[in-house]
Amino acid sequence: MLEGTREKIEKLQEMVDKANRVVFFGGAGVSTESGIPDFRSVDGLYHQKYDYPPETILSHTFFVNKTDEFYKFYYDKIMLKGANPNKAHLKLAEMEASGKLTAVITQNIDGLHQKAGSKKVLELHGSVLRNYCERCGRFFDGDFIMEEKAKWEAGGSKIEEATPKCPDCGGRIKPDVVLYEEGLDNAVINEAVEQISTADLLIIGGTSLVVYPAAGLVDYFRGDNLVLINKSSTTRDGRADLIIADAIGEVLDEIRV
Repeated sequence: MLEGTREKIEKLQEMVDKANRVVFFGGAGVSTESGIPDFRSVDGLYHQKYDYPPETILSHTFFVNKTDEFYKFYYDKIMLKGANPNKAHLKLAEMEASGKLTAVITQNIDGLHQKAGSKKVLELHGSVLRNYCERCGRFFDGDFIMEEKAKWEAGGSKIEEATPKCPDCGGRIKPDVVLYEEGLDNAVINEAVEQISTADLLIIGGTSLVVYPAAGLVDYFRGDNLVLINKSSTTRDGRADLIIADAIGEVLDEIRV
């Protein structure tokens, strides 16, 4: 824990104790402590080498036109086996169970908040745990995609066989995630706005707040205290009442509820 963090955690504890409606808004940094890579750090996906840039691969146009290439990347870097909730996920679930936290709003698609026990999770960018056939609409869970990944790898990882197909109609299966060029779900956005605008304490963690329109939701906060927990600076540092530049799991683990 960095020097000075302990005093800031004590201040955060005071804010949590005083608050009646706490909302948490999180990004990729929440899950990096579970071994899931983010996009923009030195070791993130944007700094790794592929035949195409990750932001191109994870676009609607690329999915439609080069679906097998999309799934090759998706299996390798998105559908990771064995990731478990870390201290941040677990503490947020505990805060919700105690009645202190009203919602988790996340940009992540890994489902770790739910795995930790959180019930009210607004997934701005969807989830890898939900997938659907574009032809007949049948839904498939994350385990089905992991099985398809295992079959593909066992078959020699042939690129032209990467795309999972619906066992009912043979249609192409798409992850229920928001790709680049796709819009966010309006119902999720509206509920996130409602949660943020009625919170008296907003804790933002693991995000540099550069991805829009998600980052713009912070502007709806009118409560008492805005807290930023992130190892690097964010675009909202000037508005924050408290900034903690340390590991989010270690920080939240210290909070008593």
